[in-house]
Amino acid sequence: MTVVSKDNAKHYFWGEQCDGWHLVQSGNLSVIQERVPSGCGESRHYHVIAEQFFFVLSGVATIELEGKLFQLQSHQGLHVKAGMSHQVTNNEATDLVFTVTSTPPSHGDRVDRV
Repeated sequence: MTVVSKDNAKHYFWGEQCDGWHLVQSGNLSVIQERVPSGCGESRHYHVIAEQFFFVLSGVATIELEGKLFQLQSHQGLHVKAGMSHQVTNNEATDLVFTVTSTPPSHGDRVDRV
């Protein structure tokens, strides 16, 4: 066992300027810390099998979930069930930092929506 932080976790880039760090990566569970700069976000999509929990560490997340907008402040979270269309964006002036927990892991289980 090792204490995990973004300093020793596997890093990757996504989108135009966003970062992700794999804090936990197993066959049944994924926990990722992500950083989304101001004005950035992901495209609308859903997962066929994976359900996810988004938890804001700092900043404000705007999450569109099945056509409804949610604004999550620091230390607030939102559960997204499998099959639900969603999109995370950062409309604020500061970076958005959050964790996304997925079970099973969502990589390879993403379907983009227009």
